Amino acid sequence: MSTRLDKFVWCVRLSKTRSKATDRVKKGKIKLNGEQVKPSKDVQIGDTVQITRHNAVFSYKIKDLLNKRVGAKLVEDYIIDTTPEVEIEKFKTYLAAQRSYRHHGTGKPTKKDRRAISSFLDWNDEDDWDLD
Repeated sequence: MSTRLDKFVWCVRLSKTRSKATDRVKKGKIKLNGEQVKPSKDVQIGDTVQITRHNAVFSYKIKDLLNKRVGAKLVEDYIIDTTPEVEIEKFKTYLAAQRSYRHHGTGKPTKKDRRAISSFLDWNDEDDWDLD
């Protein structure tokens, strides 16, 4: 049995869709045994799949091949996570930096927020602070 790289990555839930897996292989974000290959390259038992996410490279060794997408609990039957601890820490650091940079749910101010900001900035200290 042989399986395409893009299909295998999708089947073991390393990518949400097969088209995203294909695009990531084409862009060199997913490599097979350290080499950039085409999405149609057949994978074999014992091969290593490297996936680059932001600044970290995750590695997985293929235990068994499959043709259909499996549930999350069954993924362990097909791949072994061989990612070094250093790469995991790099990814965690990246995520922490992203969270501190901008909080979830915040972003561009709404029209109401912009009006409140402009009225605050136009506020005149002398008019409201008559202490005489």
